[in-house]
Amino acid sequence: MKVSIIGGGNMGGAIARGLAESGILQPEQITVINRREVKTRQMKAYNPKINAVTGDYSSLATADIVVIAVKPWMVQALAEEHLAKCPNNGQIIVSVAAGIPLSDLEAWAGLGKTIICAIPNTAAEVRQSMTFISGIHVDDAQKESVLRLFQAIGQAEWIEERLLGPATVLCSCGIAFAFRYIRAAMEGGVEMGLYPQAAKQGFLQTLRGAIELLEQHDSHPEQEIDKVTTPGGLTIKGLNEMEHAGFTSAVIRGLKASNS
Repeated sequence: MKVSIIGGGNMGGAIARGLAESGILQPEQITVINRREVKTRQMKAYNPKINAVTGDYSSLATADIVVIAVKPWMVQALAEEHLAKCPNNGQIIVSVAAGIPLSDLEAWAGLGKTIICAIPNTAAEVRQSMTFISGIHVDDAQKESVLRLFQAIGQAEWIEERLLGPATVLCSCGIAFAFRYIRAAMEGGVEMGLYPQAAKQGFLQTLRGAIELLEQHDSHPEQEIDKVTTPGGLTIKGLNEMEHAGFTSAVIRGLKASNS
């Protein structure tokens, strides 16, 4: 399988590095097409076996899967100039640019082609992305190929196109929201007297433990909270103060704002 990734920025670069480390592909099977030479040099420095190029789109003609990893406003011109010319020979076109309807992607890249929208996050680089996928004109073999590709860089799941927006907010934008929560917890730890590195490491392990409990017990978060909040205890005081400040409401409002 040959994969060509158009755009070696944060997302495209993360996908390329994750795939190269996953073992599902040899680095030589991955081409990363950049607009800027500096990105090409960075990718070659990371792994010289990855075929990193600048402004050379020739690999698109023979790629089994083309991943479009550029800014949403660039997708139409890029697809019309480079992908519409490629024959419809079973090639799979995957866009990781959020907010573009599948019908628009098909109109730009060529009617009847296999068009996929996949929404990963930057944890693809460490093979811990959560990727939601939807598509049109996809047969079972193609569906399995795309799923296998994104499962190599984390977890992946097919969903209806109408759910891509909420999924993007929760799991693609959501990684930034998680980082902001971690930063806030670190700052609180420092204010209480912990050194920054100790606050960071301690809180990261706490999050790992919370995730493991939810996965192992298949429980609702509130069930696990109940196990910690003893009457008159420290935890319930902290939780109530966070709620007085609008914690849950702020999270929900932030998610809905990103989805508007």
